[in-house]
Amino acid sequence: IYIDDRAGTNVVEMQARCRQLQIKDRLDFVIVDYLQLMSSGGRTSRSENRQQEIAEISRMLKIMAKELEIPVLAISQLSRESERRSNRRPMLIDLRESGAIEQDADVVMFLHDPDANTDEPRPDTYEIELIIAKNRHGAVGNAHLGWKPSLTSFFDNLEVPPPEAPF
Repeated sequence: IYIDDRAGTNVVEMQARCRQLQIKDRLDFVIVDYLQLMSSGGRTSRSENRQQEIAEISRMLKIMAKELEIPVLAISQLSRESERRSNRRPMLIDLRESGAIEQDADVVMFLHDPDANTDEPRPDTYEIELIIAKNRHGAVGNAHLGWKPSLTSFFDNLEVPPPEAPF
């Protein structure tokens, strides 16, 4: 596992590092956490149209995935539009700053906690919804997962207790 947590990384630098890792070792998977923290490092700068820059970053990540033949998981913020709706379930149009994210992605998934904005005490584990909103090569739909925030852990079924912390 390689972690690059340098501030201000742009997608061009990240692509170069990923190519080097692919040559030196074997690179199996890339996670970008999160897309809106990156800059393109190219023609479009942060001072110009941010939607165009996010579109360029998204496109470059897609090209890198194909070139290196690896999956790239790009985490994205949501816009505040979903907070204005009575039903706050995230939708594809809620991806922040660019429709290109939706276009370029093969799969788009959202985690949704329908009770996130309640003031009532929560149990140690509870159910959240995994929404598969887009799947270029398969089905879309929803799954319900168990969630234990204290361990940042998901599990299949609320009937089965999650694993205990290893310490």
